[in-house]
Amino acid sequence: MNDLLNITLIQSNLYWENPEANRKLFAEKIQSIPEPTDVMILPEMFTTGFSMNAQTLAEPMIGPTLSWMQEQSNKTKAALVGSIIIEEAGNFYNRVLWVEGSSTLHYYDKRHTFTLAGEDKIYTAGTKKLLVDYKGWRIMPLICYDLRFPVWSRNTDDYDLLLYVANWPEKRTMAWDVLLKARAIENMAYCVGVNRIGTDGNGHDYVGHSAVYGVLGGRLTHENFDGEFTETVTLSKSRMLEQRAQLQFLNDRDGFTLD
Repeated sequence: MNDLLNITLIQSNLYWENPEANRKLFAEKIQSIPEPTDVMILPEMFTTGFSMNAQTLAEPMIGPTLSWMQEQSNKTKAALVGSIIIEEAGNFYNRVLWVEGSSTLHYYDKRHTFTLAGEDKIYTAGTKKLLVDYKGWRIMPLICYDLRFPVWSRNTDDYDLLLYVANWPEKRTMAWDVLLKARAIENMAYCVGVNRIGTDGNGHDYVGHSAVYGVLGGRLTHENFDGEFTETVTLSKSRMLEQRAQLQFLNDRDGFTLD
């Protein structure tokens, strides 16, 4: 088990509906990471922006972006995480890919499709959670709107790290900040959110606020987080377990059944 886990948040503007340009953009950012890292995290729909144009933009699972992610992961010896538009069996999915080199691939389909933007009419909702076992850490990746639904992310599986990739708009930034912190506190786990910046093709503005929060809600990333940045944060599993053992809040959690 690795006590320490280095995670790198990559907050960036995106080229609207231009996968090739975005892959090039993020390749340059990944290559410029100055220190060794274990996990690199990209935003939601990092190759396209939050687009409903799935018919044109969707890729098969074994497609150019997966190959690109495997290449980047192989070069850095780190896991690479982000969501893209996938077509499978005639359905479209907003799908997180967790890639470890060429040998390991995990994926999660966004459960809570964003009805305000009509995502529910284009994309098929996922039905299963994903727990990734990586270097002795248990990690649960989720996507954007999932952040608003605490029952889905409730820590009944003793995960260590909750991870959200997002295109979360500026007008609801306060909710993003508060909910990321709340998910960390209520689940006594590290919580990471990686959001984009800039303006998308629909005129929606994004100001990032990507961050990492600790078990007690303290932010572990820097204060000025509105622009483009790449930041690596070191998490300590032993420190997290000490806090859980001291406070024992998870022992009092309610049982429930999720339909």
